[in-house]
Amino acid sequence: MTIADTAARFETVIGLEVHVQLSTATKMFCGCAVAFAAPPNTLTCPVCLGLPGSLPVLNRRAVELGLRAALVLGCQIEPESQFHRKNYYYPDLPKNYQISQYQYADHPPLATAGVLVFEVGETVHRIGIRRVHLEEDTGKLVHGEGRSFVDYNRCGTPLMEVVTEPDLRSPEEARLCLARLRVLLQYAGVTTGRMEEGTLRCDANLSLRLPGTAHGIRTEVKNMNSLRSVERALRFEQARQAALLARGEAVVQETRHWDEHRQVTFASREKEEAQDYRYFPEPDLVPLRVDEAWIARIRADLPELPEARRRRYVEAYGLPEHDAGLLTATRPMADFFEETVRHFPQPKVVSNWLLGDVAAYLNAAGLEIEEAPLAPAALAELLALIDAGTLSGRSAKEALEEMLRTGRGAGEIVRERGLVQISDEAQLRAVVDEVIADHPAAAGDVRAGKGRAIAFLVGQVMQKTRGRANPGLVNRLLRERLGAG
Repeated sequence: MTIADTAARFETVIGLEVHVQLSTATKMFCGCAVAFAAPPNTLTCPVCLGLPGSLPVLNRRAVELGLRAALVLGCQIEPESQFHRKNYYYPDLPKNYQISQYQYADHPPLATAGVLVFEVGETVHRIGIRRVHLEEDTGKLVHGEGRSFVDYNRCGTPLMEVVTEPDLRSPEEARLCLARLRVLLQYAGVTTGRMEEGTLRCDANLSLRLPGTAHGIRTEVKNMNSLRSVERALRFEQARQAALLARGEAVVQETRHWDEHRQVTFASREKEEAQDYRYFPEPDLVPLRVDEAWIARIRADLPELPEARRRRYVEAYGLPEHDAGLLTATRPMADFFEETVRHFPQPKVVSNWLLGDVAAYLNAAGLEIEEAPLAPAALAELLALIDAGTLSGRSAKEALEEMLRTGRGAGEIVRERGLVQISDEAQLRAVVDEVIADHPAAAGDVRAGKGRAIAFLVGQVMQKTRGRANPGLVNRLLRERLGAG
């Protein structure tokens, strides 16, 4: 039996474990700052280094962000949960244990039994959320020059883990599920979700089974730091397991890592079970109690979520569904759009520029809207210059590129580069006459009623004026000169 035949016979079963760095100012159990790319080992203290005599104190803000996530995922929030010690040795874990939560019947995690809903075309996907729990992050190993270094800055950073049920049936569905989860958590203000900074990391469990049978032997794939990597790694693992089964070999339960450069997974270690970690209640922390009043305050503080925002853009701003969906795909883009509309109240015009020229620049540069040096007020200034007839569309595109690259204002760039639109009839009439004389064939076509030729002549005028001519005025002058209706 071929690998393709084997793959077709089996059903893929995938579950995700998503580690989310919470947007707090300080660490989970101490007062050390949380910051990306700080000099190594500068954000540490006796608590996060696990030095003798130090005691943890729970970060209230981290709990509130965990509760936010639980609410937007429709979870059942436990009135009392307990932190545990997860014991294992690794060089970047100075205490030799991690303070985490686990799903025991008598000591549940923060929240359980949620659901993540997302649509792909006409298909609605409902993915169960097994649990949401809180924990601390480990440090980071840096390998190079034949040596390994450890940076403890990340040690103790507040994490939330979202564990799905094994409800996903394809690598593509897993990618879409993770993308939807990231958007929801970004909107709720739980995390930045910047995978390139490690604020959202995904492990995935994948197995193959015959439809209707029990789960097959699963492997866990780690080290996936982008949505694309998640799909690619799971596709590779899906094919690898199918190849094993096609040869009559057994799948080994193990942890594997994804090598982005080679585009393969490779074995790391045998997969641990819960008993390998010797969980027991953290003796230095009392149980966490969450009452209904606290939950109500968190619920009341939740911001508008993407689906509600998308509907509002369609109903209040009159935008097409497609535009509204793209603008609300991330919270920073939606915020940028609304702030621009506040300064320049023409939503469709703002949408066209954001989803057109701005998005094209960001995609080419590999940037998100919040990373570009363009402010909403600056884009609004540019659009106002176009609306007033001061700037042509072509000149506006030139100015916008400079704004996106440098963060300079539209007015400053327009003055410096001499981009002000030419709307003086006498000046343009001279250029129009020159273009007609240079292109007698096209002028004859216009006189003969061939409307397409007018566009060519307009283009020639724009070229001579370096895109600064008022195109509407040029069109009228050409028609008047050539007697065209």
